[in-house]
Amino acid sequence: MKTPPKKEAAGQETRENVSRHTGSANMRKKKSSQKKHRGRPSSQPRRNLVGCRISHGWKEGDEPITQWKGTVLDQVPINPSLYLVKYDGIDCVYGLELHKDERILKLKILPDKVPFSRVRDLHLANTIIGKAVEHIFEGEHGSKDEWRGMVLAQAPIMKAWFYITYEKDPVLYMYQLLDDYKEGDLRIMPESSESPPAEREPEGVVDGLIGKHVEYTKEDGSKRTGKVIHQVKAKPSVYFIKFDDDFHIYVYDLVKKS
Repeated sequence: MKTPPKKEAAGQETRENVSRHTGSANMRKKKSSQKKHRGRPSSQPRRNLVGCRISHGWKEGDEPITQWKGTVLDQVPINPSLYLVKYDGIDCVYGLELHKDERILKLKILPDKVPFSRVRDLHLANTIIGKAVEHIFEGEHGSKDEWRGMVLAQAPIMKAWFYITYEKDPVLYMYQLLDDYKEGDLRIMPESSESPPAEREPEGVVDGLIGKHVEYTKEDGSKRTGKVIHQVKAKPSVYFIKFDDDFHIYVYDLVKKS
């Protein structure tokens, strides 16, 4: 079992807190030990980085420079300068403008290849995608913590990994969930009898939200803005949001049920 995702106790959120135009939320910064990615324009040619292993420094304010390595998973079509990155040792996926962000120092493309991985059980993979699950992590003193969430998709590039988000922390994570399932650490939740399974709809159809700007008001009255960058195929009412002041990718159901 893994240790649970790091988070601040006050940072819990609900998907209903974000709408296409205005809303309110308790979205406080989480994973403070992980908030260190971005930097200065690179002298590297502006090549597409998808599938590459990268390294760079990270300098924010007066904090010391830290060094990071990771794998570039995807490029966001509506904002080609924005990449999704899985950093080594970090469970969540970050959205960064790798060539533009002034906090990223000395961006390098590494010669090492992304380790080849494939899904050995396609039936199980298709079974868990789009499902509500309980994910078990090891807590303090060996206790078991159950995190309810939803499996969103198979991750690009790192094919043995899956995108997942959690009710208590609706940001984008990725884990090797088939291993967790076989070890008994991932359980598919039964379908609710009150609400039938969501019908799969063609990509991009639901409300045409991709590319729309979103705004919400925090508890202190300040506003936060962002953009809808992706629609989840397995759950077309669920979208990825990238806020302007954060490099985490947030996951929300933006289509209200009647």
